[in-house]
Amino acid sequence: MLASDTTSAILAGIKPQELQLTTLDLAQMGITVDSIYFYKNDGGAEDFMSFDLLRRSFLQVVVDHYPMVVGRPIVNSQGQAVMSIDPANLCMPDIAEIHVAHPADAFMTTRSADTTVKFFDVKRFYRDSGVSRLPRATYHKDHSAAIIRVLRFKDSEYVGLAYSLSHVLFDGSGMTTFINHWAEYARHLLTTGSADCKLAEPPVNSRAAMQEYFDSIEPVDPPFIRHFRENVPPLPIQFPAQIAPVLIASPDLPICEEQHLIHFSPASMERMRQDIDASQTTNMVLMALCAQAVVRANTLTYSTPPQISYVINAYDGRLRANMPPSFTGNISCTTVAPLSTTMVIDSSYKDLAQVIKKYSSMVGSEYTKAVIHTIETDLGLLFQASSALCNSPQTSYFGFTALRYFSFRTIDFGFGSPAILSFDYFVKEGMCRQYPNFQDGGIDLVFNYPDDNFAHLKQDKDLAKYADFIY
Repeated sequence: MLASDTTSAILAGIKPQELQLTTLDLAQMGITVDSIYFYKNDGGAEDFMSFDLLRRSFLQVVVDHYPMVVGRPIVNSQGQAVMSIDPANLCMPDIAEIHVAHPADAFMTTRSADTTVKFFDVKRFYRDSGVSRLPRATYHKDHSAAIIRVLRFKDSEYVGLAYSLSHVLFDGSGMTTFINHWAEYARHLLTTGSADCKLAEPPVNSRAAMQEYFDSIEPVDPPFIRHFRENVPPLPIQFPAQIAPVLIASPDLPICEEQHLIHFSPASMERMRQDIDASQTTNMVLMALCAQAVVRANTLTYSTPPQISYVINAYDGRLRANMPPSFTGNISCTTVAPLSTTMVIDSSYKDLAQVIKKYSSMVGSEYTKAVIHTIETDLGLLFQASSALCNSPQTSYFGFTALRYFSFRTIDFGFGSPAILSFDYFVKEGMCRQYPNFQDGGIDLVFNYPDDNFAHLKQDKDLAKYADFIY
């Protein structure tokens, strides 16, 4: 029924327009937001997660509400960075179905203590499935900024829905809003046969609301920016004052394929919090535990302790700014705690968690404006900091993004919520993303960390008290 509608025919309904991009949008060039949701066909439906349903609903929600997904980032005649949406020259989405000649269970693994909780082993999938690595969205080299793959497994009730979209379109909150709107269109199409859907809460895609708000905010002077100015040698190149062309032309970040999965059950999380500091949140004590363990693992890997340990905590500026709740653009930033290795190793976990909390609490609108202001006026410092934030003989780096509170459970394409979350996360080395595990109520950490370093991390006695190392 739906296959007769070509991609070009559906997208022909898009109107020509330009959507302005913010500084934070531009700073996300070359980064992607990637996930895999596994849906389980408990009812045995023959049309379960139909490819045509998913494809048509995706294209229609793009036409109706998210034309920036198929636009092209340019610098217009006024020198502004915009998403140019020209129906005659769209950045076409790459949507396809992959049939895997193995059952999904061939790539599932379990906790040693509880075989009822399943995890999709991404490393095993790429090693044994015969499927080459799923493509990564990018605007560079005329690739698509939106890549969707529907994974069908042999004799399996699981269907995997993998997506990769450019971070220049959405941050984590905006992406979740977009996927939920896609699912809303799919449910409407499934029940009515019509793609004419009216969203209950349409998105706010215009960046004007954000720009007008932050124009009235005075930036502060964050300590991490002072740290990089005072302690990191400047790059031996000069950056032009016009940042839009530089950021749009910036190459993608190097892909980190050494991804690992660490699981914490609800009982182990609570035990960890009680052992370290019951007055603090799970996130803070977990960051302290991991930051110290990473320093120890790096010291064993490189045979020398690093001089400094950077602990990064990402936050969503929506919660601290007068922005529409349904705003989908980038408003995510990070706090950076530059800590001496001696301080990290010699401190108790309780004291270290309190220090990290002190840096992580600096997340008001004035702080976000300081990051925007730095990008706009000192682009070299951004590149300078990016080059310093890594795991090396000189530095330890642990970046933390807490996504466990996002509404993943509500992403229902008409057949129920996802049964298993998995991730194909190719971004910066040292970054860790925290997700909810629906099966036991625990959390999963997807950690980009070199295999050699991770081998030492798995042996860390303190971390092993609470963590299950899945792969």
